[in-house]
Amino acid sequence: MKRPLLVFIVLAFGLSWAVMLPVWFGGGLSSPPARGLATLMMFTPAVGVLGVWAVSRKPFKEWARETGLTLGERKGRTGALVLGAWLGVPLLVFLAMGLSAAVGPASLDLDRLSLLRASLEARGAQVPADLGTVAVLQIVVAVLAGPVLNAIPVLGEEWGWRGWLLPRLVSTNGVFTGLLLSGAVWGVWHAPLTLLGYNYPRLGSWAALFFIGFCVLAGVLLGWLRLRTGSVWPAVVAHGSLNAVAPAGLLLGDAAAPPNEVLVGVTGLVGWVLLALTGAALLRFSPVRPPQPAPEPAA
Repeated sequence: MKRPLLVFIVLAFGLSWAVMLPVWFGGGLSSPPARGLATLMMFTPAVGVLGVWAVSRKPFKEWARETGLTLGERKGRTGALVLGAWLGVPLLVFLAMGLSAAVGPASLDLDRLSLLRASLEARGAQVPADLGTVAVLQIVVAVLAGPVLNAIPVLGEEWGWRGWLLPRLVSTNGVFTGLLLSGAVWGVWHAPLTLLGYNYPRLGSWAALFFIGFCVLAGVLLGWLRLRTGSVWPAVVAHGSLNAVAPAGLLLGDAAAPPNEVLVGVTGLVGWVLLALTGAALLRFSPVRPPQPAPEPAA
Protein backbone atom coordinates (compact mmCIF):
# COMPACT_ATOMS: atom_id res chain seq x y z
CA MET A 1 0.00 0.00 0.00
CA LYS A 2 2.76 2.49 0.85
CA ARG A 3 4.64 2.19 -2.43
CA PRO A 4 1.60 2.75 -4.70
CA LEU A 5 0.49 5.68 -2.54
CA LEU A 6 3.96 7.23 -2.74
CA VAL A 7 4.03 6.82 -6.53
CA PHE A 8 0.60 8.41 -6.84
CA ILE A 9 1.34 11.39 -4.56
CA VAL A 10 4.74 12.12 -6.12
CA LEU A 11 3.33 12.11 -9.66
CA ALA A 12 0.07 13.93 -8.95
CA PHE A 13 1.59 16.66 -6.77
CA GLY A 14 4.99 16.92 -8.41
CA LEU A 15 3.60 17.25 -11.92
CA SER A 16 0.96 19.76 -10.81
CA TRP A 17 3.68 22.09 -9.57
CA ALA A 18 5.81 21.47 -12.65
CA VAL A 19 2.90 22.35 -14.94
CA MET A 20 2.11 25.59 -13.08
CA LEU A 21 5.66 26.92 -12.69
CA PRO A 22 5.38 29.09 -15.86
CA VAL A 23 2.38 30.80 -14.27
CA TRP A 24 4.28 31.47 -11.05
CA PHE A 25 7.22 33.01 -12.90
CA GLY A 26 5.26 34.56 -15.76
CA GLY A 27 2.63 36.92 -14.41
CA GLY A 28 0.36 34.80 -12.22
CA LEU A 29 -3.25 33.92 -12.89
CA SER A 30 -3.68 36.85 -15.28
CA SER A 31 -0.96 35.56 -17.62
CA PRO A 32 -2.09 34.22 -21.04
CA PRO A 33 -1.10 30.56 -20.46
CA ALA A 34 -2.68 30.34 -17.00
CA ARG A 35 -6.03 28.91 -18.09
CA GLY A 36 -4.55 26.32 -20.42
CA LEU A 37 -1.98 25.20 -17.88
CA ALA A 38 -4.64 24.96 -15.16
CA THR A 39 -6.57 22.61 -17.45
CA LEU A 40 -3.43 20.59 -18.11
CA MET A 41 -2.84 20.37 -14.36
CA MET A 42 -6.15 18.53 -14.03
CA PHE A 43 -4.64 15.51 -15.79
CA THR A 44 -1.85 15.02 -13.25
CA PRO A 45 -3.87 12.79 -10.86
CA ALA A 46 -4.65 10.51 -13.83
CA VAL A 47 -0.92 10.31 -14.53
CA GLY A 48 -0.52 9.25 -10.91
CA VAL A 49 -3.04 6.46 -11.41
CA LEU A 50 -1.24 5.30 -14.55
CA GLY A 51 2.03 5.31 -12.62
CA VAL A 52 0.53 3.08 -9.94
CA TRP A 53 -0.88 0.78 -12.63
CA ALA A 54 2.59 0.52 -14.18
CA VAL A 55 4.06 -0.76 -10.92
CA SER A 56 1.04 -2.93 -10.06
CA ARG A 57 1.38 -5.14 -13.16
CA LYS A 58 -2.38 -5.77 -13.27
CA PRO A 59 -4.37 -6.29 -16.48
CA PHE A 60 -5.92 -2.98 -17.49
CA LYS A 61 -9.43 -4.45 -17.56
CA GLU A 62 -9.12 -5.39 -13.88
CA TRP A 63 -7.47 -2.05 -13.11
CA ALA A 64 -10.29 -0.15 -14.82
CA ARG A 65 -12.88 -1.95 -12.70
CA GLU A 66 -10.99 -1.32 -9.46
CA THR A 67 -10.54 2.38 -10.21
CA GLY A 68 -14.15 3.01 -11.23
CA LEU A 69 -13.86 3.38 -15.00
CA THR A 70 -16.67 0.86 -15.46
CA LEU A 71 -20.31 1.52 -14.59
CA GLY A 72 -20.18 -0.58 -11.43
CA GLU A 73 -22.17 -3.68 -10.56
CA ARG A 74 -25.57 -1.95 -10.78
CA LYS A 75 -25.59 0.01 -14.02
CA GLY A 76 -29.14 1.24 -13.45
CA ARG A 77 -28.18 2.85 -10.16
CA THR A 78 -25.12 4.41 -11.77
CA GLY A 79 -27.23 5.84 -14.58
CA ALA A 80 -29.76 7.24 -12.13
CA LEU A 81 -27.04 8.94 -10.08
CA VAL A 82 -25.39 10.33 -13.21
CA LEU A 83 -28.73 12.00 -13.99
CA GLY A 84 -29.12 13.04 -10.35
CA ALA A 85 -25.67 14.66 -10.36
CA TRP A 86 -26.36 16.35 -13.71
CA LEU A 87 -29.47 18.05 -12.36
CA GLY A 88 -28.67 18.16 -8.65
CA VAL A 89 -25.43 20.13 -8.79
CA PRO A 90 -27.00 23.11 -10.62
CA LEU A 91 -29.82 22.99 -8.07
CA LEU A 92 -27.29 23.26 -5.24
CA VAL A 93 -25.43 26.08 -7.00
CA PHE A 94 -28.49 28.25 -7.52
CA LEU A 95 -29.93 27.36 -4.13
CA ALA A 96 -26.66 28.56 -2.58
CA MET A 97 -26.96 31.84 -4.50
CA GLY A 98 -30.58 32.24 -3.40
CA LEU A 99 -29.69 31.56 0.21
CA SER A 100 -26.76 33.96 -0.03
CA ALA A 101 -29.17 36.69 -1.11
CA ALA A 102 -31.78 35.72 1.47
CA VAL A 103 -29.43 35.82 4.46
CA GLY A 104 -27.61 38.95 3.35
CA PRO A 105 -24.07 38.35 1.97
CA ALA A 106 -25.14 38.58 -1.70
CA SER A 107 -27.02 41.21 -3.64
CA LEU A 108 -28.55 39.84 -6.84
CA ASP A 109 -29.33 41.94 -9.90
CA LEU A 110 -31.72 39.81 -11.94
CA ASP A 111 -33.25 42.81 -13.70
CA ARG A 112 -30.22 44.62 -15.10
CA LEU A 113 -27.67 41.76 -14.79
CA SER A 114 -25.06 44.41 -14.10
CA LEU A 115 -22.32 42.00 -13.02
CA LEU A 116 -22.69 39.90 -16.16
CA ARG A 117 -22.61 43.13 -18.19
CA ALA A 118 -19.45 44.26 -16.41
CA SER A 119 -17.85 40.85 -17.01
CA LEU A 120 -18.53 41.04 -20.74
CA GLU A 121 -17.23 44.59 -20.94
CA ALA A 122 -14.06 43.65 -19.04
CA ARG A 123 -13.36 40.95 -21.65
CA GLY A 124 -13.93 43.42 -24.47
CA ALA A 125 -17.03 41.57 -25.65
CA GLN A 126 -20.01 43.34 -27.15
CA VAL A 127 -22.91 43.53 -24.72
CA PRO A 128 -26.12 42.38 -26.45
CA ALA A 129 -29.29 44.42 -26.18
CA ASP A 130 -31.21 41.47 -24.76
CA LEU A 131 -28.82 40.55 -21.99
CA GLY A 132 -31.48 38.54 -20.15
CA THR A 133 -31.76 36.07 -23.03
CA VAL A 134 -27.98 35.72 -23.11
CA ALA A 135 -27.92 35.00 -19.38
CA VAL A 136 -30.60 32.34 -19.67
CA LEU A 137 -28.85 30.69 -22.63
CA GLN A 138 -25.55 30.80 -20.79
CA ILE A 139 -27.06 29.05 -17.79
CA VAL A 140 -28.91 26.48 -19.91
CA VAL A 141 -25.74 25.61 -21.84
CA ALA A 142 -23.76 25.35 -18.59
CA VAL A 143 -26.36 23.04 -17.04
CA LEU A 144 -26.94 20.81 -20.07
CA ALA A 145 -23.56 20.78 -21.79
CA GLY A 146 -21.15 21.59 -18.95
CA PRO A 147 -20.66 17.99 -17.76
CA VAL A 148 -19.95 16.86 -21.33
CA LEU A 149 -17.61 19.72 -22.22
CA ASN A 150 -15.69 19.30 -18.97
CA ALA A 151 -15.73 15.49 -18.89
CA ILE A 152 -12.21 14.78 -20.17
CA PRO A 153 -10.21 17.17 -17.95
CA VAL A 154 -12.45 16.41 -14.95
CA LEU A 155 -11.88 12.69 -15.47
CA GLY A 156 -8.19 13.49 -15.16
CA GLU A 157 -8.88 14.57 -11.58
CA GLU A 158 -11.66 12.19 -10.61
CA TRP A 159 -9.87 9.04 -11.74
CA GLY A 160 -7.17 9.96 -9.26
CA TRP A 161 -9.06 11.35 -6.27
CA ARG A 162 -12.28 9.36 -6.28
CA GLY A 163 -11.30 6.54 -8.62
CA TRP A 164 -8.05 5.38 -7.02
CA LEU A 165 -7.31 7.27 -3.79
CA LEU A 166 -10.71 7.37 -2.07
CA PRO A 167 -11.36 3.58 -1.95
CA ARG A 168 -7.96 3.02 -0.35
CA LEU A 169 -8.41 5.72 2.27
CA VAL A 170 -11.91 4.47 3.07
CA SER A 171 -10.73 0.86 3.34
CA THR A 172 -8.06 1.75 5.89
CA ASN A 173 -9.77 4.60 7.78
CA GLY A 174 -13.51 4.00 7.50
CA VAL A 175 -16.04 5.78 5.32
CA PHE A 176 -16.34 9.13 7.11
CA THR A 177 -12.66 9.65 7.83
CA GLY A 178 -11.70 8.41 4.37
CA LEU A 179 -14.05 10.88 2.73
CA LEU A 180 -12.67 13.76 4.76
CA LEU A 181 -9.05 12.78 4.12
CA SER A 182 -9.54 12.40 0.39
CA GLY A 183 -11.20 15.82 0.21
CA ALA A 184 -8.37 17.39 2.16
CA VAL A 185 -5.74 15.86 -0.13
CA TRP A 186 -7.72 17.09 -3.12
CA GLY A 187 -7.77 20.59 -1.65
CA VAL A 188 -4.04 20.64 -0.91
CA TRP A 189 -3.29 19.49 -4.47
CA HIS A 190 -4.84 22.76 -5.74
CA ALA A 191 -2.09 24.78 -4.01
CA PRO A 192 -0.23 25.78 -7.21
CA LEU A 193 -3.42 27.67 -8.12
CA THR A 194 -4.91 28.62 -4.79
CA LEU A 195 -1.70 30.08 -3.36
CA LEU A 196 -2.10 32.64 -6.13
CA GLY A 197 -5.62 33.48 -4.93
CA TYR A 198 -7.56 31.23 -7.30
CA ASN A 199 -11.32 31.18 -6.51
CA TYR A 200 -10.83 33.62 -3.59
CA PRO A 201 -8.76 36.58 -4.84
CA ARG A 202 -9.65 38.65 -1.74
CA LEU A 203 -7.76 36.14 0.42
CA GLY A 204 -4.53 36.07 -1.56
CA SER A 205 -2.41 33.08 -0.59
CA TRP A 206 -4.80 32.26 2.27
CA ALA A 207 -7.14 30.97 -0.45
CA ALA A 208 -5.08 27.77 -0.41
CA LEU A 209 -6.18 27.03 3.15
CA PHE A 210 -9.77 28.19 2.66
CA PHE A 211 -10.28 26.08 -0.45
CA ILE A 212 -9.40 22.92 1.48
CA GLY A 213 -12.59 23.41 3.50
CA PHE A 214 -14.68 23.56 0.35
CA CYS A 215 -12.94 20.49 -1.12
CA VAL A 216 -13.57 18.46 2.04
CA LEU A 217 -17.31 19.21 1.92
CA ALA A 218 -17.70 18.85 -1.84
CA GLY A 219 -15.51 15.76 -1.70
CA VAL A 220 -18.03 14.07 0.61
CA LEU A 221 -20.70 14.39 -2.09
CA LEU A 222 -18.40 13.30 -4.91
CA GLY A 223 -17.04 10.46 -2.80
CA TRP A 224 -20.53 9.29 -1.88
CA LEU A 225 -21.38 9.06 -5.59
CA ARG A 226 -18.26 6.95 -6.20
CA LEU A 227 -18.82 4.59 -3.28
CA ARG A 228 -22.55 4.27 -3.89
CA THR A 229 -22.08 3.16 -7.50
CA GLY A 230 -18.61 1.65 -7.68
CA SER A 231 -18.09 3.97 -10.65
CA VAL A 232 -16.26 7.25 -11.07
CA TRP A 233 -18.65 8.57 -13.75
CA PRO A 234 -21.31 10.12 -11.48
CA ALA A 235 -18.53 12.06 -9.73
CA VAL A 236 -17.15 13.15 -13.12
CA VAL A 237 -20.57 14.50 -14.09
CA ALA A 238 -21.01 16.28 -10.75
CA HIS A 239 -17.53 17.82 -10.85
CA GLY A 240 -17.94 18.88 -14.49
CA SER A 241 -21.30 20.46 -13.73
CA LEU A 242 -19.88 22.30 -10.72
CA ASN A 243 -17.05 23.77 -12.80
CA ALA A 244 -19.50 24.93 -15.46
CA VAL A 245 -22.40 26.25 -13.40
CA ALA A 246 -20.79 27.83 -10.32
CA PRO A 247 -19.21 30.76 -12.23
CA ALA A 248 -22.50 31.42 -14.05
CA GLY A 249 -24.30 31.57 -10.71
CA LEU A 250 -21.97 34.24 -9.34
CA LEU A 251 -22.55 36.45 -12.39
CA LEU A 252 -26.14 36.99 -11.27
CA GLY A 253 -24.81 39.39 -8.65
CA ASP A 254 -24.87 43.18 -8.56
CA ALA A 255 -21.85 45.03 -9.98
CA ALA A 256 -22.41 47.83 -7.46
CA ALA A 257 -21.89 45.34 -4.64
CA PRO A 258 -19.94 42.40 -6.13
CA PRO A 259 -20.39 39.07 -4.34
CA ASN A 260 -17.78 38.28 -1.72
CA GLU A 261 -16.69 34.85 -2.94
CA VAL A 262 -15.61 33.91 0.59
CA LEU A 263 -19.23 34.14 1.76
CA VAL A 264 -21.41 33.77 -1.32
CA GLY A 265 -22.37 30.89 -3.59
CA VAL A 266 -21.65 27.21 -3.44
CA THR A 267 -17.91 27.75 -2.85
CA GLY A 268 -18.48 30.33 -0.10
CA LEU A 269 -19.47 29.82 3.52
CA VAL A 270 -23.20 29.79 2.69
CA GLY A 271 -22.53 27.00 0.22
CA TRP A 272 -20.44 25.15 2.77
CA VAL A 273 -23.45 24.89 5.07
CA LEU A 274 -25.59 23.60 2.21
CA LEU A 275 -22.95 21.07 1.16
CA ALA A 276 -22.49 19.88 4.75
CA LEU A 277 -26.22 19.33 5.21
CA THR A 278 -26.52 17.52 1.87
CA GLY A 279 -23.54 15.28 2.63
CA ALA A 280 -24.82 14.47 6.11
CA ALA A 281 -28.25 13.57 4.70
CA LEU A 282 -26.75 11.28 2.06
CA LEU A 283 -24.56 9.46 4.56
CA ARG A 284 -27.42 9.18 7.07
CA PHE A 285 -30.21 8.00 4.78
CA SER A 286 -28.21 6.23 2.06
CA PRO A 287 -25.05 4.95 3.75
CA VAL A 288 -22.15 3.46 1.86
CA ARG A 289 -19.70 0.73 2.82
CA PRO A 290 -15.93 0.54 2.36
CA PRO A 291 -15.03 -1.28 -0.87
CA GLN A 292 -12.93 -4.42 -0.79
CA PRO A 293 -10.05 -3.80 -3.21
CA ALA A 294 -8.00 -6.69 -4.49
CA PRO A 295 -4.71 -7.10 -2.59
CA GLU A 296 -1.68 -5.38 -4.03
CA PRO A 297 0.85 -7.75 -5.59
CA ALA A 298 4.10 -8.27 -3.72
CA ALA A 299 6.93 -6.01 -4.81
